[in-house]
Parts: sequence; structure tokens; C-alpha cells
Amino acid sequence: MTQSFNADSGPWMDMAHALADAARAQTVPLFRTSLAVTAKADDSPVTIADRNAETSMRTLINAQLPQHGIFGEEHGRERMDADYLWVLDPIDGTKSYISGSPLWGTLVALLHKGVPVLGLVDMPMLGERWLAELGSPAQCNGRNVHVSACRDLAQARVYTTSPDIFSAQEWALYDALSRRCAFRRFGGDCYIYAQLAGGSIDLVVESGLQPYDYLSVVTLVQSAGGVMTDWSGQKLGVGSDGRVVAAATPELHAQALDALRAGG
Repeated sequence: MTQSFNADSGPWMDMAHALADAARAQTVPLFRTSLAVTAKADDSPVTIADRNAETSMRTLINAQLPQHGIFGEEHGRERMDADYLWVLDPIDGTKSYISGSPLWGTLVALLHKGVPVLGLVDMPMLGERWLAELGSPAQCNGRNVHVSACRDLAQARVYTTSPDIFSAQEWALYDALSRRCAFRRFGGDCYIYAQLAGGSIDLVVESGLQPYDYLSVVTLVQSAGGVMTDWSGQKLGVGSDGRVVAAATPELHAQALDALRAGG
């Protein structure tokens, strides 16, 4: 049975929209401009657009919901023991952003006592905002969306962001699994989860993700009728290992997990 969120969640939805709007105000004007790019400790790129966007988002939370926690990609953690925790990725797909691809987005998740209960995927350059609240239908721009009915790997359209996100052993597993599907494609960052929620693709398998990469999209996928877990079939949370399987149906999800366990 789908768990429902508490009835007074309306303000949280308003905050999620406000956070996405605040990020847009920082990221859109700087897109496809000359930006200095620096490398973080993990060698991933970052720009002033990433940092300023998250600063604006955190300022809103601290001003309006100072009792809530924050976990952001660029500026770290605050009040992680709070009942409500906002998880922020101001630009998911910074490599896409700095190379002029429109397939980057802003991710917002809200966790209540460790459980993802709200997820937002904002795609500013596509004019799409995907939003989901636990227990309610997933939406894109206010229109309800739903996953496909695909139940078999042989008919599945599978995506992952890049071969580079996998270890050598993980890539061997993904390569074997994906070659059993109808076709496989690469790229898209957070947008591939929106495509899954909207029924355009059927399966996403990834590794090397951080909590701010997957916690917003798990609510979106589940609210659209899909299934999303780690590679062991366990629920996703802040402490998950970053390996995820998102599928349109329980049957397809089970086949994907079996393929990963069996080496493809």
C-alpha cells in the first residue's frame, strides 16, 4: 500500500516550488555564458552558478523553516537530525550545463524522519517541472504522469547517464543487462528519471550517485507508479550506496535485479 504524507504538506509543496524558482534565477542567466569552472575534491566540476543557486535555496529554508535540516551538494549539511530534511542539488548535470546541453536540472527532495516524501525535478531549459508527493500522482507542469506498462527486459528501453559512472565490475553487469533490452541509450542526468516517470523509457540503472542525485527522483518514480531501489532491492535513503535501479513495473524491476545478481 502507498504510504500517504501528512495532510498539512501544502506549505512544503510551496517551498519546493520557491526553491526551484530561486535556483532558476541564478542558473538560467548564466547558461551558455563564459563561466570559470573549478574542480571539487572528487574532481567533479563546479561553477558559480551551482554555488549561488544553492546559497539562494538555503537562504529561503533558513529564513522560513529554520527548524528544518539541509543537505546540499555544494555547501554541506545543517541540522541533519531534524525531522524534516531538504536535500538540494542546484545543478544536476553540471557537465551538461557547462557544455551547453539543456539536459541539466535542479533537484529538491524533502525527507520526513528519513523517508523521501516529496521530490521535484526542474528542467529550466525545457520548461518542465516534475513534482511528486508521497501518496499523490506524479505531475509534469500540473499534468498527471504515469510510467509505462513494460514488464520484460526484452521490450525495455534502458538508460544510464554514462559508462563512466560504473566500476569495471559494475560496467560488465550493466553491459550484459542492457544488451538484453530493446535498446540502450546514454546521457540525460536527472532527466532520465523524469522520462521514466512519464512513460517514455522503462528502466534506469546507475551507480556512483550521491543522496542529492537520487532522493528527489525516487519519490517521482514511485508516485508515477514505478519502482526504485538500490541494486539489492532495498529502499533508498541518505545512507544508500548510490547504486540504483528504477523500473516502470515490479516485474521489470525484479528481472533487472536478477540480471545484476546473476552477472547479466
